[in-house]
Amino acid sequence: MTFDSVAWEALRLSLWVAVWATLIAVPLALWVAWLLARREFWGKSLLNALVHLPLVLPPVVTGYVLLTLFSPAAPAGAALAVVGLSLAFKWTGAVLAAIVMGFPLMVRAMRLAFEAVDPKLEDAAATLGAPRSAVFIRVTLPLIAPGILAGAVMGFAKAMGEFGATITFVANIPGQTQTLPIAIWTALQIPGGEAAAAGMAVLSCVVALGAVLASEALARRVALRIGGGR
Repeated sequence: MTFDSVAWEALRLSLWVAVWATLIAVPLALWVAWLLARREFWGKSLLNALVHLPLVLPPVVTGYVLLTLFSPAAPAGAALAVVGLSLAFKWTGAVLAAIVMGFPLMVRAMRLAFEAVDPKLEDAAATLGAPRSAVFIRVTLPLIAPGILAGAVMGFAKAMGEFGATITFVANIPGQTQTLPIAIWTALQIPGGEAAAAGMAVLSCVVALGAVLASEALARRVALRIGGGR
């Protein structure tokens, strides 16, 4: 088991991608979860199906779709290039792939949290004169905080472990798109690369365990605050 510069660079890039993917996806996942849990509208079933589609599609298919949509020759890719943003074969594309693959897990956790909150609590706050935005921030948001944390951790973990969609969309470029899972796969293709792969697997396990422990600690603190503890 060895830790070389390739392993540390892959770990750094994986953390960078996972953090950005989580920060971008959480607000959008929260909004979609609220729509699915609290609103009735035409196309709700279709939206729910589209949100969960990456869970049932092979990751390589998802990566191929992203490549088709956002390659430099595609209309969406060309439009983004006008503003100086490139996704295909870039770390930014790895962020998009991680968002797409982790989004269903995040929405599911947050939707369950919304559905666990009694709407009567929100209605009671509204009848006291609080605007809907204040009710959401002061009542709903604290109550669903554990679900938001759970969704964020699942999204982060999925981003750290994403392989199929990422390698299909942004390829395997050391220092640019070679995340930790891709680096492990690359090491296993080289005779005698098992030690390097084992070292990177250990790094991946340590990061995942740290994320889970941090999530549990934060969830306990949130639960104490909601319960009136300190």
